[in-house]
Amino acid sequence: MNQADRSNDNRPSLILSVDIEGWAQSTLDTNLPISSYCADNARRLLGIIGELPGATATCFVLGLFADKHPDVVRELHAAGYEVASHGYGHVQVHLLTPESFREDLRRSIGVIGDIIGQQPAGYRAPVFSIGEGNLWALDVLAEEGFRYDSSIFPIAGPRYGIPDWPNETCSVVVNADRRITEFPLTAKTVMGRNLPISGGGYARLFPGWLLRRMLRTECRRRSTWPVFYCHPYEIDPGEFRRESSETPWGTMHLPLTLRLHQGLGRRGFAEKLRQLGRHFRLRSFADALNAAPTLREIRAAEFSRNS
Repeated sequence: MNQADRSNDNRPSLILSVDIEGWAQSTLDTNLPISSYCADNARRLLGIIGELPGATATCFVLGLFADKHPDVVRELHAAGYEVASHGYGHVQVHLLTPESFREDLRRSIGVIGDIIGQQPAGYRAPVFSIGEGNLWALDVLAEEGFRYDSSIFPIAGPRYGIPDWPNETCSVVVNADRRITEFPLTAKTVMGRNLPISGGGYARLFPGWLLRRMLRTECRRRSTWPVFYCHPYEIDPGEFRRESSETPWGTMHLPLTLRLHQGLGRRGFAEKLRQLGRHFRLRSFADALNAAPTLREIRAAEFSRNS
């Protein structure tokens, strides 16, 4: 991680988060193994971040990835990146019961804790799968000792999102004696509707200049830092044609719609990330927790379909 002097750094701050997982396992079939080249992609992406002035990031590490590549997790922790949890098996939370969610969490905590010597403070659900129907997950997270979550997208999406969730960091009351900080993914309000801009395929498809302009506007508009996310495989344009002896997906026919949705913009994403790092001060959630002003307090029950 670049340790450049930050004392005179007046760039707007942007939280950078990296979901460290395997594309095939997380997108095609959760029963697939994590491939060896996933470690190469992770090292390459973190190398790019490490070259940017004053940059750091939070890495939400999937437990399966940590089991397969503990050396990568040790390296990023030793380099000063915050290590957080992405769960263990990349099973979406709405498919789990509170009991099986807790089991998945504890398995993730165990493998990450064994590698870095401490429990992760933060969590991000696979596919942002904490929504109106399972906000009980925030209570489980708080009970298991997590300080923050970054799983909620304040949009009306086809697969995820809570459209009326606050579009800014807030303190969530989940129980009479428990609270957790929620860092929602960044959306931009256009004509009364929240549109996703904060990473992944959304950021790959936006022109770099437009992405930077929208994020800069969000930095000025809000009192807390916007959140940006990406995955190591987003800098790997050759993944779909790579033959792999480790997984069967390399030889299967992928639908054109999937290739477009998951593949467009990969070739230029590394440079897009470099440009973000030149225009913004890339920070971690740990940085944000230390710098956060007094946060708006909300109650999870107000947004729950089950309350």
